[in-house]
Amino acid sequence: MNAPYSKQDEKDISVELKLRALHELQTVVSDIDKIKVLRGELPLEVQDLEDEIAGLKTRLVNLDTEIKSLDTATNNKRIAIKDSQALITKYTEQQNNVRNNREFDSLSKEIEFQNLEIELSEKRIKEFTIEMKEKEDAVKTSKQLLIDRQEDLERKKAELQEISEETKIEEEKLKSKSEKIESFIEPRLLTAFKRIRKNARNGLAVVTIQRDACGGCFNKIPPQRQMDIANRKKIIVCEYCGRILVDSNINIIEEEA
Repeated sequence: MNAPYSKQDEKDISVELKLRALHELQTVVSDIDKIKVLRGELPLEVQDLEDEIAGLKTRLVNLDTEIKSLDTATNNKRIAIKDSQALITKYTEQQNNVRNNREFDSLSKEIEFQNLEIELSEKRIKEFTIEMKEKEDAVKTSKQLLIDRQEDLERKKAELQEISEETKIEEEKLKSKSEKIESFIEPRLLTAFKRIRKNARNGLAVVTIQRDACGGCFNKIPPQRQMDIANRKKIIVCEYCGRILVDSNINIIEEEA
């Protein structure tokens, strides 16, 4: 509506003026929605990056702990090997002083057991070494990924700040305009508009007739009902989706008015 809005007695406001106001209000709030969508995707991306960075930092801490644990386990196995070697030397020397075959066989079994322990420890050391190498590679990969994600985050934050600054003035103007239009619409009708808009998937509470169908749900509108809508004598809602219906020429008439 090009003419300034002014508060009038509710009885003096025609249905046509109410429909024009509702339609323009829909146009304005849809523009606000577009700004929110443009800006709204970036905060989600920023949040996702922050979550990923936090996850990478936790992963690096865990990997560092696991590497230290493997290093400790490797050193313990090396100590165990030395202990077994010392026992083998001891048992071998004792074999030279045995009094019978039973003592010799018993010491032989101990020596054999310690040799098996050495083999097992060496096997574990090899496994730990391979696992440590894999985790060290994972650390390098995670560190590089962390650097990349931190750079992405800084870029996204800068982009978000830029868009927020660019859209702030426009959004404030649109909000001011919407408040002005809302003051022209009776409370009961405005409440209905907001309720319909909240329940609508695309935020459209007021739609035009497009190709003989509702511009919101695209269900066909009977010719007689289209005529009633075009006459603008009463507020008509779509029987399928509940949106307020206006004729497609309402913009043209607004401009002429």
